[in-house]
Amino acid sequence: MNHTIILIRRWLMHTKVWRFVAFVSAVVGLVCYALSSSFNHLFGNWNLWKIILYTIFGFIISFMILYANLWNRSRSLRFKAHTAFLVLTITSVYTFFFDKVVNGKPDAYSLISCAAFSIMSMSLSRQSQCGFEVDLLYFFLGCLTVLLMKIKLPLVFVGAGFSYSLIIIRSYLSSINNIVENEYFGLQGENSVIIEMDSLIRPSNDFSVMMQNLMTCTTAIHQEISNLINRHIKEYIQDRSKSFSRFDFVMDALLLSKMHNLHEIVKLMIGAGYEKECSRAYSNWRKVFLQECLINKIFVLQDAKINIENDRKREQYVDTMMGRLMTALDVTMTCLFPIEKQLCDRVFSGFSTTGSNCFIEVCQLATFQLLNLANSVGSGSPSKSCLLKKLDIFKQLHSLIPKFESLFPDSTLLYQAIKVKNKLGEASRDLFKDMHNFIFKVPEADLVDSSYGQRHQMTIEVMSYVTSVCRSKRTLEQILHEYSKVDNEVEASSFFVKQVEQIIGMLEKKLIYESENYKDLALRHIFMLNNRSHIEAVNKIWELETILGNEWFQNNIEKIHKNHELYKGSSWNKVVDFLKLENNENTTEELLKEKIHLFNSHFEDICRVQSVWSVYDNKLREEIISSVGKILLPAYGIFVGRLQDILGNQAYKYIKYELFEIQDLLNHLFLGNQNI
Repeated sequence: MNHTIILIRRWLMHTKVWRFVAFVSAVVGLVCYALSSSFNHLFGNWNLWKIILYTIFGFIISFMILYANLWNRSRSLRFKAHTAFLVLTITSVYTFFFDKVVNGKPDAYSLISCAAFSIMSMSLSRQSQCGFEVDLLYFFLGCLTVLLMKIKLPLVFVGAGFSYSLIIIRSYLSSINNIVENEYFGLQGENSVIIEMDSLIRPSNDFSVMMQNLMTCTTAIHQEISNLINRHIKEYIQDRSKSFSRFDFVMDALLLSKMHNLHEIVKLMIGAGYEKECSRAYSNWRKVFLQECLINKIFVLQDAKINIENDRKREQYVDTMMGRLMTALDVTMTCLFPIEKQLCDRVFSGFSTTGSNCFIEVCQLATFQLLNLANSVGSGSPSKSCLLKKLDIFKQLHSLIPKFESLFPDSTLLYQAIKVKNKLGEASRDLFKDMHNFIFKVPEADLVDSSYGQRHQMTIEVMSYVTSVCRSKRTLEQILHEYSKVDNEVEASSFFVKQVEQIIGMLEKKLIYESENYKDLALRHIFMLNNRSHIEAVNKIWELETILGNEWFQNNIEKIHKNHELYKGSSWNKVVDFLKLENNENTTEELLKEKIHLFNSHFEDICRVQSVWSVYDNKLREEIISSVGKILLPAYGIFVGRLQDILGNQAYKYIKYELFEIQDLLNHLFLGNQNI
């Protein structure tokens, strides 16, 4: 509410507002007067010449009202005196004829025109100081009151109330002291300023004057300070390594008179016993800037609850908001709040306690907003994403706690930041310990058809989680040490390794269980080969063995080789057996014909079936094809040679594939859905 009142006060201090009010009031007054009974009594009925003359007169009056601020450029006392005399004469003559001619009750147009001209006169007094504006205001207010009394005597209270309201508003606005404005725009000498400011210390009603001076001063300096701070924030976001001790130089670069005036007004208000009011006004001013800065420059402070149907889009949205929150916390504590602290120290120099309390009040709303958002991070069902987000925010807050201690020692803001950090640490600890209960639950939308031996989505998710927590190993060990019954960092590290090894071990068991769903033994080995190869590839990229130890991964490599050999045995041993010949002379033509027929049939079946199977990557695929070719092509070449020796030219009736065709068919294995 106080903030709204302050904004209204600042708004009422703008000349453009009163310029607009005066112009609109003048137009309304002229139109209504033209339609009123008063005009008919004084000037008779309308005709063409009266319309033209009144229109010209109306345009002149409206134009003069619209550019009333130009009158102030003339500092001639003679001009002001003549203007005041002219207005007095016109109003006197008008009153004489009005009283003489108009006897009946006025209509609504007459009342509206008087009220509009009254508001116009008050607006003029806010724009120019020619000396007649107040007299003109009193004249129209008097006319309005008289007209109301002619209608009905008790309406005098309505006229008096309206008149009183305008006079009080005008008096209140006119009480704004010219000192700040004069200093900002060229009043000579600092001594005259101090005299003016000293004159404000009066025992009765100078609070409103000082408050208005404070508002005027903050308004005048607001944009300059905002531009400087925004420039620093932009520089910091672009280069996080930049030091902000340089802000002292920026403060010194401000116009010293403006900073001095603001400090002097604050000193006067505190000395006069208005410490609370002064602090509240200053705090509201800076709070508005902080909110604008966080909303427009850094982060959108909004409700964390979102309603996005698509899970993937929701995750992307949350990741975006997380990045903004991390930036907001960093920029706010490293750049924005230290700047506000220096500004507050300068303004409240000599009043350290008041300045400290005011600084905390300025930062409180923004800090609680950011901490509440940080506290809500990772809310929802337990998942890998939830844990990682909590770890990121915990790490960020942990690094910022020293800044909280420096900026807000022994304050609610510091204790709240520590509380949120501890809560995130405890939640991360519990989630890490229980992750084996959640990590293997893959959403149906993310499941990939693994009927052709592809990697299981579970393997991808689990290894993604393992790499992520290994990258956050230090943070997790710190959490385990601080928030668990772990005596030292060595035990925390050991506990971390055991938790991750437990999950990898569970992954292997679940993969073996999944592989049993394949009826084809060869496809079962391809499935295990794909998943084990993915685990090994992740290990090579992130060097997990340096964290988790080498033993498990060495065993995994051996199992990859074993799955490879088992695949070849279950798929190709029988085919190769068809090509084997006994080393004797009892090999008959019929036997050779039968063997080549069986080979062609089984070879075609294997190539047809396995061409749509999938292998982890091209390198593994080439290795498998190469190993199959090494056992198949030599045996096939020997068999074809023996067949040609025995059958001669008739052998070509039974030889369906040349060696290069065999190789070509092998090269089309494991192409996945490319061959479907």
